[in-house]
Amino acid sequence: MQTFVPEDLEDDILNDLIEEIHELYEASEQTLIELELRPDDNELQRALFRSIHTIKGDLGLVNFTPLIPLLQHVEDLLDFLRKGQISYTSTMSDLVLLTMDRVKAFVEAIMAAGKAQYDDNLHKQLVMAISRITPDNHDEHDRLLAEAVLLLNPELDVSSNEEVKVKPPTLATSGIPKDTSAEKKMDILFFRELMQTIEHRSNYWAGRGDRIAKLALFINELAGSPVEEDQLAVACYVHDFGMAFMPLKILHKNEPYSDADFNLMRSHVYKSSRLLEHLDQWDQARKIVLQHHERVDGSGYPLGLKEDDICDGARLLAILDTYDAMTHSRAHNKNSQLSKKQAVIEINRSAKGQFSMKWVRLFNQAMTGLLRRS
Repeated sequence: MQTFVPEDLEDDILNDLIEEIHELYEASEQTLIELELRPDDNELQRALFRSIHTIKGDLGLVNFTPLIPLLQHVEDLLDFLRKGQISYTSTMSDLVLLTMDRVKAFVEAIMAAGKAQYDDNLHKQLVMAISRITPDNHDEHDRLLAEAVLLLNPELDVSSNEEVKVKPPTLATSGIPKDTSAEKKMDILFFRELMQTIEHRSNYWAGRGDRIAKLALFINELAGSPVEEDQLAVACYVHDFGMAFMPLKILHKNEPYSDADFNLMRSHVYKSSRLLEHLDQWDQARKIVLQHHERVDGSGYPLGLKEDDICDGARLLAILDTYDAMTHSRAHNKNSQLSKKQAVIEINRSAKGQFSMKWVRLFNQAMTGLLRRS
């Protein structure tokens, strides 16, 4: 490993640099998601090229030289793409995001410690691997891209079907956590069975509890399990209990809600959370249920909390509750539900102010893997 010590730079310059890198990273994530849906869209291809070009230029301005050759070769690859000389693939998406991860980690290390370590030998191998991908060897692109990705992250062996030592999380067959006590498992099964009964209240609810719980546990595991999985599972099954006690004419209304209708609908979070208020072992689940319609900009309900005051479980559930509503028939969208890929794109488009970007990024990562397998 080598150590890079930059020239003295003002804090404002470093802060502006990392802020722009974060913004470009988020923009690139959304671009890559849309490219999965429209891989031949030249405007999206050019936007991705511009993001990498801008990051490379920013690092050049502050003389952060170690990563510039790698970024130059990724830029060259995307130049082939935008000119129609090579085709977009999901493995190319992995290569771009992993490269940007490395850039972020490098700059953040300099901000934190005034220096950053890097592996010059690895970077040379990466440059060599990427440079082998040209318009003249289309049949080799998948293999060559996979080799480059494997250099960046050896755990992502996308080039073979051999089992790797570190397995990614997988979507379970139900939303019941495996590693929990027998007592808690009985509680979760009880709440799940109640939810399945409540799902009969509306033709639009079938399977909703299991779908949301399974996806929530999957993403939480991907994130390193910051939310207790048994609390998260209970919250996923209980969060809409209160909706079952709304008049059907409100539940199935396909015109805009009046203020009175909306206030009545908003009350469901209190009705749902109260089911857990005397069960001390599920207090965190109760908190998730109460907060799952809060928004990070403070415009949500019932308390108008902002991001730092909203618990992680609620921030995750807010995304998945919306995603499930987009992808499954409801009274208001029974003829216009979105495909899974379209819903992921729409979540990203509406994310600012509504959802936690930390959890949107994890949602994107999870859905990219799941959609690739489907």
